[in-house]
Amino acid sequence: MSGPAPEHLIVGTVQKPHGIKGELFVRLETDRPGEVFRPGRVLHLGDASGKPTGRTLTVERGRVFKGGLLLDTVELSSRTPEVENLRGHTLLISTAEAAPLDEGEVFLHDLMGMQVRSGEEVVGTVRDVYEAPSGYLLAVQREGKKEIMIPFVSGIVREVDLEGRVVHLDAPPGLLEL
Repeated sequence: MSGPAPEHLIVGTVQKPHGIKGELFVRLETDRPGEVFRPGRVLHLGDASGKPTGRTLTVERGRVFKGGLLLDTVELSSRTPEVENLRGHTLLISTAEAAPLDEGEVFLHDLMGMQVRSGEEVVGTVRDVYEAPSGYLLAVQREGKKEIMIPFVSGIVREVDLEGRVVHLDAPPGLLEL
């Protein structure tokens, strides 16, 4: 079983300052940027691992830009060394503020430590989740075998049982023999 649910969710990572007015170029780590980065939203600043630093930023405006988001905040109005030092910091919301999940959705952190089964066979345990160009991959640690990467897609993942902490697969032939 994994540890307790996190108090905060990472919704973005500061890549670099942008321009001279204190804007931040942010890599998005949410599928609901319009909701998360709406004007007036208070974001918690976190270190690279997502641990809150105790500082907050208030969204003034966010706009899509080159595969990410340009973020204006109330607190930052010019490009200062302080803004430069925000590179690599995460932007967080409290778990309680997160929108409810839609049917069939799951928070990626909830998958960590789950048992993976294909029929009655225990395949292993989810050790990590990676984002690839084609979608998410589950890194599954297997006992006595090499770790395996399993695509987190509906054609392979039949069900995620959050209560039972089990990911049920309909694995295509050969996938589990890797």
